[in-house]
Amino acid sequence: MKTLTLTILLTLTLNLFSQEHAWVFFVDKPNSSTYLSNPLTMLSQRAIDRRVNQNIAYDIKDVPISNVYINQINAINGIEVKAKSKWLNAIHVIGQEQDILDLEDLSIVSHVEFASYNINNRKVNKLENKFEEIISYNYGSSLNQIEQIGVDFLHDNNFTGEGMQIAVIDAGFGGVDTFSVFQNLRDSNRILGTYNFVERNQNMNTSSEHGTSVLSTIVGYLEYQLIGTAPEASVYLFITEDVTSETPLEESLWVEAIEKADSLGVDLINTSLGYQDFDESKYDHLYNSLDGNTTFSARGASILASKGIILTVSAGNDGNTFHYIGTPADATDVLTIGGIDEFGDMADFSSYGPSFDGRIKPDVTAKGKLATVVKANGTIGFLNGTSFSSPIICGAVASLWQAFPNKTSYEIMQMVRESAHLYSNPENHFGYGIPNFENAYNTAKINDNNLKDISIYPNPTSKFIVINTN
Repeated sequence: MKTLTLTILLTLTLNLFSQEHAWVFFVDKPNSSTYLSNPLTMLSQRAIDRRVNQNIAYDIKDVPISNVYINQINAINGIEVKAKSKWLNAIHVIGQEQDILDLEDLSIVSHVEFASYNINNRKVNKLENKFEEIISYNYGSSLNQIEQIGVDFLHDNNFTGEGMQIAVIDAGFGGVDTFSVFQNLRDSNRILGTYNFVERNQNMNTSSEHGTSVLSTIVGYLEYQLIGTAPEASVYLFITEDVTSETPLEESLWVEAIEKADSLGVDLINTSLGYQDFDESKYDHLYNSLDGNTTFSARGASILASKGIILTVSAGNDGNTFHYIGTPADATDVLTIGGIDEFGDMADFSSYGPSFDGRIKPDVTAKGKLATVVKANGTIGFLNGTSFSSPIICGAVASLWQAFPNKTSYEIMQMVRESAHLYSNPENHFGYGIPNFENAYNTAKINDNNLKDISIYPNPTSKFIVINTN
């Protein structure tokens, strides 16, 4: 019995403290541009001449691996650097399994591969299980409005609006401070600020919960019931709508609010408000005013994109009466959103274009008929209106923009339009159609990768230069 016990303990000890071989791959080469501009700092003259003779371009593989990165790894107790490869941007290390695994927590490390296939298989299985736990949302009845525009793909790739800031301009946000669908929003302190421009105070509990329902389609989070299109985004909540009347003042308050949003640094604004009829008909907007540059709110909205902000705005619910979009849905350089049902058919109430000056409106569409929202009593249910189509798209755009933070507001809006199913043949009701955010993401990735494949050689040269875009 003593011999057996000693053997087991010895085996456990050897496994626990055995040294493993592994490759540590780095995320980048921080001084690559300097090296590529001065090839003699990384290659001999003869190596340069060989490349010139064969028209071979310099690339990132020629750049030396970062000594700063190597030294940082070498300084870690229990890790020994044994070899390096600039072509693979990796180093060979020896150390205990857990110490090597801990290297993946470093910002400079892309990933670790063990020489032992058994360890690698265990590592892959752990990562797959962890990944599934992190990104698996149970959308409940909101699944249709999520899948319909492909935003579940963004969520599956961890683009959930995290770090993005959205201003929601509406009529009232009663219940946001108590409803369970916003518990995650409150607990993570992602309500960045509030202001009621009508009352000139912080009161969000007006006689309207319209903004509450709108907000739930963006940042709502209630497993098995409702998940918003950007469940990890941060928000500002602004009230500009006086529910007791309909006057031109509301347009001015709305412009004041978007200017405030700009000063705070928001990325996107959603407004599920629109103006056409007023209490006094002398103020009504006629169709010839809906050209994007006439109404006060449209003139303000048309400036937003030039400030780097994307506005999503409801097309309106007058498809069966006035029929045309309202304002500021007619603004230039914004995303105007029409409403569809669960099957992708146009909702009969959805207002449509074109704008008076002939532009395609709406831009794109999303679910507005029987959209899944939080209702005034805090329960999850269904409501109709382009009021909900617009925020569904707003959150999706936020999640997309998170994936491409260096894109401009104009570029992101165009990506959304081009992903829609009628982009090549738009029409007045659908606009460019139903966007597909998975396609938008994949197309942008392909285009970005193609741009990266540009190489210039030889460098230095006094005679000729070759630009390779393959």
